Amino acid sequence: MKTKTRTIAVWAGLISVVVGAVTFALSWNLYDVLGGPMPGTKVLLFPGSLTLIYVWHPLFTEEINFWPKFALQMFGQFFVVTVMTMLCVGLTKKLFRVIQSY
Repeated sequence: MKTKTRTIAVWAGLISVVVGAVTFALSWNLYDVLGGPMPGTKVLLFPGSLTLIYVWHPLFTEEINFWPKFALQMFGQFFVVTVMTMLCVGLTKKLFRVIQSY
């Protein structure tokens, strides 16, 4: 694996933001048709929701407008997925180096 860990992590973060935004938009627009949120929305938006609950909510009040809250959720989605991917790829590269040394 010659690709940099940071590059892989940033791409994973960007992809998670695109997937999260599309999921949110579909769930928002199909809410009345489905009678509730789209199945899988909570799973796909979990990283962003974590940051909304545990990082942004204590800092800001709940009364902020929709678009700033959406931006904070997407930033959280990007940040959490990027950091977790960086950790996983870094650990995997180290594991493969150890295995190759034997």
